[in-house]
Amino acid sequence: MPIRIPDQLPATAQLEEENIFVMTEYRAMHQDIRPLRVLLLNLMPTKITTETQILRKLSNTPLQIEVELLQTISHVAKNTSQQHLETFYTSFEQVKHEHFDGLIITGAPVEKLDFEHVDYWPELCDIMEWSKTNVHCTLHICWGAQAGIFYHYGVPKYDLPEKMFGVFDHKVLKPHSPLMRGFNDTFPAPHSRHTEVHAADIEANPELELVAVSDEAGVYIAKSVDSRRFFVFGHPEYDRNTLKAEYERDVAAGLPIAMPKHYFPHDDPTQQPLSTWRSHAQLLYTNWLNYYVYQTTPYDVNQAGAE
Repeated sequence: MPIRIPDQLPATAQLEEENIFVMTEYRAMHQDIRPLRVLLLNLMPTKITTETQILRKLSNTPLQIEVELLQTISHVAKNTSQQHLETFYTSFEQVKHEHFDGLIITGAPVEKLDFEHVDYWPELCDIMEWSKTNVHCTLHICWGAQAGIFYHYGVPKYDLPEKMFGVFDHKVLKPHSPLMRGFNDTFPAPHSRHTEVHAADIEANPELELVAVSDEAGVYIAKSVDSRRFFVFGHPEYDRNTLKAEYERDVAAGLPIAMPKHYFPHDDPTQQPLSTWRSHAQLLYTNWLNYYVYQTTPYDVNQAGAE
């Protein structure tokens, strides 16, 4: 949360120069506060695990957030019970006339398919189109980021010769972006994907900007210039053992899979991996929620998404 100080205090300019969020007395007095409405479109097969991971990040802030879970109805989930889905999830048809402060679209294990060959692609396109007018700010994750940046801006994805799998170092390209407040100059984050987007394609689009990249893993964070859409091409929400579970699953299935890079101590899969990215992942979600949702969304939620 911001610090509140007198409008004309000399420290104000210096703190703002250091990328510290300062709220003047005038702005604080004129703020209205209400719970944030966030819609989570969960495309992952292990929905309960993904719910837990993302809700953990959303809950660790001082903000009050009402989260609604959304599923696609054009795809039958095979790894989550129907009872769970019927109890806790809603459909786009049920929420399409509502407005939300934030929308999160998760990854999905379908990146080897062309977008148009994913069975729920038309429904996802309807949701992303709807988000233009009914959602204040959207956060796209991994395949959800590839799908979103392709749908909204035409940025293509490219096949990788082998899976990008492990925990990689990244550098901050926009240190004065509110999204990067509190980040170190370099930071680790997990990746688990078979495709990628290219920095050159993003840099060629004047509506987009790069925020963080990795020399080894490529683009990690991009955003729209108007701050309505964020694209995170890794999995910051992953738990300590998520990559380990994916690796052991593929090994047990006899699939060709390399050990996740920079993950197991001494590259020994019998050792417990360290969670080196947890603090940066929390900052990412907290900064997105605070600076791009809470601080800028209209007080009347029914105006969220309006230009």
